Amino acid sequence: MKKFECTYPRRGLTMSKIMKIKSVSDYSRYLGHTAQHPLVSVIEYAEVSPIRHSLNNYSVYGIFFHDKADIDLAYGCGKYDYKSGTVICVAPGQIGGKEDNGEQVMLTGWALLFHPDLLHGTPLDKKIKHYSFFDYRVNEALHMTDEEHDIFVSLMQQIRNELQNKHDEFQNAIIVGYIELVLNFCQRFYNRQFATRTLENSDILMKFDNLLSDYYEEKIQLRRGLPTVQYCADKLCMSANYFGDLIKKATGDTASNYIHQYIIQRVKSVLAAGASITQAADELGFEYPQHLSRMFKKRVGITPSEFCESIRKK
Repeated sequence: MKKFECTYPRRGLTMSKIMKIKSVSDYSRYLGHTAQHPLVSVIEYAEVSPIRHSLNNYSVYGIFFHDKADIDLAYGCGKYDYKSGTVICVAPGQIGGKEDNGEQVMLTGWALLFHPDLLHGTPLDKKIKHYSFFDYRVNEALHMTDEEHDIFVSLMQQIRNELQNKHDEFQNAIIVGYIELVLNFCQRFYNRQFATRTLENSDILMKFDNLLSDYYEEKIQLRRGLPTVQYCADKLCMSANYFGDLIKKATGDTASNYIHQYIIQRVKSVLAAGASITQAADELGFEYPQHLSRMFKKRVGITPSEFCESIRKK
């Protein structure tokens, strides 16, 4: 059985065990559930309960809702007030859950997890960054009506049924379509709940994400190369060591790895859009294409060429 990676913050910071969810199968295996697709998993909690709490560092997207819940969950540097009839949404690079305290809990409800690779080459790949509810500044769960809850359950069942069908050329497109429908409902909940609120912009991970996004939007990589921990720390008026400690505490991973994970997602999107490896390297700030290839192989486990070939076969 695969061993889950758990990390601990450095001495002097609050100790917390963080489980890295690098694939949908990681979360499924933790719950004793078998994922039916390498990039998508739908879990009905009643089928796997009781379960233990876990504080997770996600490399996948996750949509979670419980029918009966009264739990305070961590999310980024804040807390979620997680009650019945609420939805929690996480994106790659984010932290969510509750530290394992040995307690076993009976849960009912559903979880939908999907890997960013599922979206490559689809319109949702570019659109997903505009869904506001993935914002780390939103530290409350989204609230559903009873009718909306029933719709969500129906959508989870539809996705699960599709996953049980024999794979064909239409399956991924159908699943992505269902996922986009789920996300649009979540955006409706968000707009209804948070549109008139002033959100605090104090979360270090939110600032980090914005900084990395702005770095590429402003084309800084064309004159400075890849973003660095020192650059980000300077922009946030912190020492590199202190900034690194904060990120380590929040994610269980280093600031450098966080940056590299962000870069790799941009590489995948650029390659999926049809760019060559050389073009992707030039666009994203790599000094040489070989540097991109080495980072990609180390982080993803396959070469950029193999990734492009897998996209063409979809």
